[in-house]
Amino acid sequence: MQRPPWAVPDGGFEDACTRCGDCLKACPPAILVASAGGYPAVDFSRGECSFCGDCASACKPRALRRDDVAAAPWRLKAAIGDACLARRGVECRVCGEVCGVAAIRFRPSLGGVAQPLFDAAGCTGCGGCLAPCPAGAIAMKDEVEMSV
Repeated sequence: MQRPPWAVPDGGFEDACTRCGDCLKACPPAILVASAGGYPAVDFSRGECSFCGDCASACKPRALRRDDVAAAPWRLKAAIGDACLARRGVECRVCGEVCGVAAIRFRPSLGGVAQPLFDAAGCTGCGGCLAPCPAGAIAMKDEVEMSV
């Protein structure tokens, strides 16, 4: 389960969150949902995070803190898996077309289909590429886990 953006780290979120649901109501793209335990979680199948900060502003117990506007909302990055249609020889560029920051681009392949090129540094972790992927080949992963 993915916590909302700007969630207090290391167990602090669970300690501070009262499960009031104010952040869920404040989320314009409506990607925040109540998890099984009642804590808010991100559901990227509903859309992408716009990083507007409305969830953090609505959080009275400060389980979501956007104290530093320049701070990254989380350490999530997209990861393209083996189920990727382009990697299997089927023409598909959906993820690249929906990536607003061009972190996913496609390199032409002589005699084959264009292959995805992923720029982890450019990825904001918004999750906009996840739901449109027809093969379900994209996952959102913690960038620390990806570098190991």
